Amino acid sequence: MAERQYRGGFHAALAALEAAEPPDEVLLIESRRDQRAARVREAARRRGVPLQRCTRDRLDLLLPGVKHQGVAVRVAVGAAVPDADSLLYTPPSPDALILALDGVQDPRNLGACMRSAEAAGAGAVLIPRDRAAQLSPAAHKASAGSSERLPLVSVTNLARALEQLRELGYWILGLEGESELSLWDAELAGPLVLVMGAEEGGMRRLTRERCDRLLSIPMAGATESLNVSVAAAVCLFEARRQRVARGAPAG
Repeated sequence: MAERQYRGGFHAALAALEAAEPPDEVLLIESRRDQRAARVREAARRRGVPLQRCTRDRLDLLLPGVKHQGVAVRVAVGAAVPDADSLLYTPPSPDALILALDGVQDPRNLGACMRSAEAAGAGAVLIPRDRAAQLSPAAHKASAGSSERLPLVSVTNLARALEQLRELGYWILGLEGESELSLWDAELAGPLVLVMGAEEGGMRRLTRERCDRLLSIPMAGATESLNVSVAAAVCLFEARRQRVARGAPAG
């Protein structure tokens, strides 16, 4: 039987209620009787999902540290996560886009990256299985429902996975602050993997060596670097801008 997990927040709840496999139940605190709560109640009724009223204290215990907004859903963990084979052995479409995260530790950054990736039309987010944030209630909350729609593919060896993707025809571009190649001057059309490093140390050596090119985001102010989720969003939407300008599918 699949492991079950509570996820909090209105975006996560509505996304789960729209997924192919609906949640087991919805929990809604007594005081939430506004329009957003009404949308959740209606979605639960439409999918035949039991809805229970509860206290805020109960949700705080079920989702410690998560801003649940007074609503939670109970879902099967990993029900929609594909096997790595579906990504690493399938030839890409002409404008396939993947975001790879090399050891991002903060689950909120993982969730925010998934949110930007889905919004920019990426087909998947690729992460290492060890020493990296995995999907958790905090990550789901930060993704604002994107984790229900965008595949998160976990691999044993990220460097090897990038090599396999190159052999399939992907161009591998990594973000490196010291690179002389500007994001604005890089070609981001065609099958592409954008690689972001960890919050503190950046990309590991083997990951960096698997990149075809390294690029940097031009910075106008005194700030030397951006949060990984912000940097990912900048790169993803530059890729989307170029693709739309060239008449490629917008995702």
